[in-house]
Amino acid sequence: MSAIRRRAMRPIRRQVARTLDFAMCLLMNRIQRRHRLNPGSRALLEAYLDKCEPLTPAEFFAAGPFDPECAVEPDTAQPILSWDTPRPSGYAANDRTHALLFMPHPGAPTVLMLHALASTSDKGYRLWARRFNDAGLNACFIHLPYHYSRVPPGRYNGELAITPDLVRTAQGLRQGVTELRQLMIWLRGQGIREFGLWATSYGGWIGALLLGVEPDFRFAVLQAPIVNVSHAIWESAAARHVAAELARAGITRSLVERHEHLTFPMRVQPICGTDRVLLAAGVWDQISRKDDIAALHRGWPGSTLISVEQGHFGFRMAEACFRHLADKGWIGQNGLQPHKL
Repeated sequence: MSAIRRRAMRPIRRQVARTLDFAMCLLMNRIQRRHRLNPGSRALLEAYLDKCEPLTPAEFFAAGPFDPECAVEPDTAQPILSWDTPRPSGYAANDRTHALLFMPHPGAPTVLMLHALASTSDKGYRLWARRFNDAGLNACFIHLPYHYSRVPPGRYNGELAITPDLVRTAQGLRQGVTELRQLMIWLRGQGIREFGLWATSYGGWIGALLLGVEPDFRFAVLQAPIVNVSHAIWESAAARHVAAELARAGITRSLVERHEHLTFPMRVQPICGTDRVLLAAGVWDQISRKDDIAALHRGWPGSTLISVEQGHFGFRMAEACFRHLADKGWIGQNGLQPHKL
């Protein structure tokens, strides 16, 4: 496509991106109207914060022993690792962790793939896993809390991951990070010594927290991650119902910030080194704003920030990130032909 045509198409792409983000915000708010706080919600949150406030991230996300089972998908023969979460939520479906294994290269670096909030299809992630396989890497696709196989009956995919019940939201983040640490322990037992991180949106939030407690990442890619938690809760168009419910229950911003040392990416410093981190922002993203991701970039000196002309949803960002990894030499040059997702 010529430069002139790209410039001509830009207003159309911008309008499409903004319309899609707006529609998704409306949908998320409509779903969240199913969730209301009760008069005791503030007291429950305060008790939870009192318990967690003395903890360090290493303690909060501590990964204990576990006993995983390996099986295969009936239709695809894809290996699946599953185990009981170390942080039960009380929802039976959510308390069983699942990870799809794409591991044709024994001992090779393994990419942990963390999906977006309310991601409804894993087709694209499976294709990306094979792109990494083509480049000489292994990959694992993890079902994050309240998604895919972990959706409780009667709920939508990802519905319970972020709600006005901030205790459940925080515990979901804790589940996600802790389970990933357990998966990394298992992978090390299979001879894996290096990891990659390929995380998007809600997965990027969990991935950012993981970087604060795990050192062995060759690279980490956070695409449109949720990094400004205060904005996500109180100001984002995607969380207007959440903010209204919190205000109705007397839950204030200052109260929630008592948990920021554990679950706010802006408070994290990657222990693998910031020079291994690639941050990607959508120019027209109305959910994970470019300015917020730029602020995280400034807080992580040495990290790389790229901007892509899309909103929160789209495929251009993933392709740009993959090519950047190849340019950096963090992955092989194979598998670089664009795949139709």
